[in-house]
Amino acid sequence: MSGVTAQLVKELREKTSAGMMDCKKALQETEGDFELAVEWLRKKGLASAAKKSGRIAAEGAVLAKIINNTGVIVEVNSETDFVARNEAFQGMISEIAQTVAGNAGKVNSVEDLAKTNWGSTSVTVEETLREKIAKIGENIVIRRFQTYQPKDSLIAAYVHGEGKIGVLVEVTTTQSSNADVKTLAQDLCLHIAAMNPMAIRSTEISADVIAKEKEILKGKNLEQGKKPEMIDKIVEGQIKKFLAESCLLDQAFVKNPDLKVSQYVADTAKKVGSPVDVKRFARFELGEGIEKKHVDFAAEVAEQMKAH
Repeated sequence: MSGVTAQLVKELREKTSAGMMDCKKALQETEGDFELAVEWLRKKGLASAAKKSGRIAAEGAVLAKIINNTGVIVEVNSETDFVARNEAFQGMISEIAQTVAGNAGKVNSVEDLAKTNWGSTSVTVEETLREKIAKIGENIVIRRFQTYQPKDSLIAAYVHGEGKIGVLVEVTTTQSSNADVKTLAQDLCLHIAAMNPMAIRSTEISADVIAKEKEILKGKNLEQGKKPEMIDKIVEGQIKKFLAESCLLDQAFVKNPDLKVSQYVADTAKKVGSPVDVKRFARFELGEGIEKKHVDFAAEVAEQMKAH
């Protein structure tokens, strides 16, 4: 279309905070008329989408499921729990999971995913998300995702508390259709959701984490008045306990605390007559690590009343 220059697109984006592609389309639709393009974006609800994208999104949902033999876990954040429970939002997460599964092995970051086409459409994830932000009226963020593609293994998925926690587990086995192995994999999902292990085994916990824990325990014991010459020995015992409580295979199985997870895995392997092991797991807890904004609604209403 004549009159649509890169400079004009840039100026429209600066004025409206809309996306580059939306600005270009607006100018094409209005034959390069700047003011009409601004109105076009406002009517579409796209002019304010970018402003909404600056707001803290700490609610939302986690989805973990198997799609076409690929395990997918994804966290999508919204600003309010109300929006997260909406059917449209739930459907959107499902579509995102489908897109992630369809690009497993090719897309490894949220930034790469943003440039990928949404499902079977020719529109990118970034553009589609921007439209949904404008329509829903609050910020939506694809925070993280992970995919597992089985090879001589079995994948299980579990979602707890309407999307508050999601878990993916991959179990190494040649008996992926065996009912006992399937039960084990599903039980491991439930256990990981409840017990939140740091790693599968102690060798996977970094030396830095252990050193930091030792430092904390040493300070704690000194504070409690323990004899300085005994502290190293006390801390050594406490570290062993820390590792046992933090590693999946050393934890007491949540359904039967008399049994360690490692023993449950070994018993299953013996039952099916071939090796079974836990290869990896992913546990996403909704909003973990996000600093939530606490709103004093009474103060907010009082402030708004002053203006009237």
